[in-house]
Amino acid sequence: MAVNLPLPVAANLKPVPGIALGHAEAGVRKANRKDLLVMRLAEGATVSGVFTLNRFCAAPVQLCKAHLQSGKPIRALVVNTGNANAGTGEAGLANANRTCAELAQLLGCAPEQILPYSTGVILEPLPVERIVAGMPQAIANLAEDNWYKAAETIMTTDTQPKAASRTVEINGKTITLTGISKGAGMIKPNMATMLGYIATDAKVAQPVLDAMVKTAADRSFNCITIDGDTSTNDSFMLIATGASGVDVGAAGSEAHALLQDAVISLSQELAQMIVRDGEGATKFMTITVEGGASVEECRKIAYSIGHSPLVKTAFYASDPNLGRILAAIGYAGVDDLDVSKINLWLDDVWVAKNGGRNPDYQEADGQRVMKGSEITVRVALARGDASATIWTCDLSHDYVSINADYRS
Repeated sequence: MAVNLPLPVAANLKPVPGIALGHAEAGVRKANRKDLLVMRLAEGATVSGVFTLNRFCAAPVQLCKAHLQSGKPIRALVVNTGNANAGTGEAGLANANRTCAELAQLLGCAPEQILPYSTGVILEPLPVERIVAGMPQAIANLAEDNWYKAAETIMTTDTQPKAASRTVEINGKTITLTGISKGAGMIKPNMATMLGYIATDAKVAQPVLDAMVKTAADRSFNCITIDGDTSTNDSFMLIATGASGVDVGAAGSEAHALLQDAVISLSQELAQMIVRDGEGATKFMTITVEGGASVEECRKIAYSIGHSPLVKTAFYASDPNLGRILAAIGYAGVDDLDVSKINLWLDDVWVAKNGGRNPDYQEADGQRVMKGSEITVRVALARGDASATIWTCDLSHDYVSINADYRS
């Protein structure tokens, strides 16, 4: 069960003019479940994305990069769940290419104008025939208000769909943003999340959109971890349909800043939904490291804490064995760290002072905080002005069970 994460309400997810979404039950891996999504874009839309840095990146990731670099306008995206089409070699690339070719023929565009995405089991052949057979059904129910069903369609081990909307006033007009994401395990994004899609009806030039999606990813999906595993299929896409007619202009303009802030806010909400729905999660943890010499070293320490199985299991058990946090700080790889200056807090409880146990710290106070479902860990390094925040969850028995039974 997700941690303090209410189900999205379909009626609250705002249609974005210029993008229609349709789903199908293609039986990619399991029967009687939505597992194929088509997103059709209006002419004039711009699309940009960031992808996994895993060297074993999946065939659809390779093809998405190539199609985006081709310079041809993107007309549709297609997503299948149940099979990652990763670790599949030349056959996997051929299947990803065929997926694009078949959808392009149905939509009347070139294969290079299609972006494919897959998520699911790695090292298994993509059942491309089932995907192709499901495409007409997905196209038949294309609609601008299908965001909730789209969020359901891209789920794998997620316990619930993840979706949200925003509006922002730009140049006297209301601009709409709606997004969906998926992911619950194999989450330590490196340039993106498992799968995430945000669309807006603002008009954004390609170079501006390219920079905007990178900034948003760095402030959101690149700040989460569940288990420290970077997926082969991570993809985060930003789509600007331009249907509102409002052009945000160049970076640095007021309109650009307003849209960038809205994209970051929505990205952070979607990213945190992934952590709250982490496999077996019972607690949502915010880890902030401040007073660093650089953002990079602050993130390094934050992730060291967030990845530690010992730290995560202690939080699951509400056991204030907080020396584990200090140990994780110490092995984070900041070689010149002066541990005698480090201070540590759990919420409002000052745990470690100047590198040692705070004389006023009481274990009962630490346990009180750890029994909560929302916990903040704050570390002060006293090295500079840089800071970084990541979001993670605890590690429970259920995480092991879910992943032990994933293919059964």
